[in-house]
Amino acid sequence: MSETEKSNFGGRALRYGKTTTTMASLAAKLAGEKWLGLNIDKDSHARELMMSLGNLKGPLMKVAQILATIPEALPPEYAQELQQLQSSAPPMGWPFVKRRMKAELGENWQTRFAQFDKESSAAASLGQVHKARHHDGTLLACKLQYPDMSSAIDADLKQLKLIFSLYQNYDKSINTNNIHAEIAERLFEELDYKREARHSQAYSYMLKDEPNVHVPDIYEDLSTGRLLTSNWLEGDKILNFKTAPIEKRNQLAMNMFKAWYVPLYQYGIIHGDPHLGNYTVRPDDLSINLLDFGCVRIFPPSFVKGVIDLYHALQTNNNDLAVEAYETWGFKGLTNEVIEILNVWARFLYGPILDDKIRPIGKAEGAMYGRDTAKQVHEQLREARAGIPVPREFVFMDRAALGLGSVFIHLDAQINWYQLFNEMIDGFDVGALTIRQNKVKKQHSI
Repeated sequence: MSETEKSNFGGRALRYGKTTTTMASLAAKLAGEKWLGLNIDKDSHARELMMSLGNLKGPLMKVAQILATIPEALPPEYAQELQQLQSSAPPMGWPFVKRRMKAELGENWQTRFAQFDKESSAAASLGQVHKARHHDGTLLACKLQYPDMSSAIDADLKQLKLIFSLYQNYDKSINTNNIHAEIAERLFEELDYKREARHSQAYSYMLKDEPNVHVPDIYEDLSTGRLLTSNWLEGDKILNFKTAPIEKRNQLAMNMFKAWYVPLYQYGIIHGDPHLGNYTVRPDDLSINLLDFGCVRIFPPSFVKGVIDLYHALQTNNNDLAVEAYETWGFKGLTNEVIEILNVWARFLYGPILDDKIRPIGKAEGAMYGRDTAKQVHEQLREARAGIPVPREFVFMDRAALGLGSVFIHLDAQINWYQLFNEMIDGFDVGALTIRQNKVKKQHSI
């Protein structure tokens, strides 16, 4: 075994050890509650779990953040804690940066830049960003992938399967197999920076008519499968605008709404990671930058039609149309009881666009948007012993809706969401969407 292989093996073993200890603790406590009648303090244990996971750099942090926005996946006590998870691990140092850049751009990589910052500007779950300067003077953002991320994802997905297995033995209201498969596929896709570059270029095309949404330009000659270089987009954190005038907050919210939903309803494509670090407010204090296109979901046009069909079904109390929409999404064997339970969650998600008036998007119960409704739905599914498999396409659609809803709540935006949504879907035609989607897929090889 080579030194590199030994290092990778040692890293995987250490990672397995850390996460397995945490999961073993969870297993023991859940088993004690189920079989011995012992009560565990879920809030306290959830905080313990979050702190254990928070010290690990890499995909497990991203997995936890994803789970926090899928109310069906875990008990709400755990989801609320995981929603706050941030990596406390420091960025990789200059020796790693030099090795990575040499491996991607060659021995004389530094001559490709007029300037390259040794210190990272941002550290994320799968990579870190360094600011650089092109020889033409343009500021650049260089995202470098951490080492051995494929093995780390593989290890973390095994732990995720263990979490799901433990929880399903304890609570059979939800079948999580499809959730795991969807998260696994999206995470491995995020390791391909060439794919992300194509996604970014596709988003530039899809949002070309939205002057208040900006997407970075990719420098293909300075990008590889593990290095992604784009122009640097200056911007401020959106949460810094929580106390801005209402007109400014409303405009920011509308820009965010269009950034996510114009691509969905016109092209059947959604940015699956509405994380606070993936958008910033430009110096004009109104328009936004949309960043990080590693997690992009392309939906069958029929799925998008199902989203709109369910909206109309809730508007008119048309249960048959609602069932048709759920089945189009991939829900199977639905009983009347389960349909009513799903409708509770649907009415919550669609509520703001069913109300033809200016209003906030909602409120955050216990600091987590949708917590109380999710808890109600989960308890009802448990009582119904449904065991329903969550369709794969549903995972990131749900995540986007909740993630954006949380941002709109932070901004306390007051908008006629009904009017905004209906303008967006006016004249929707599944055939036209199919043509537009195929064009984007062909042009950008996505």
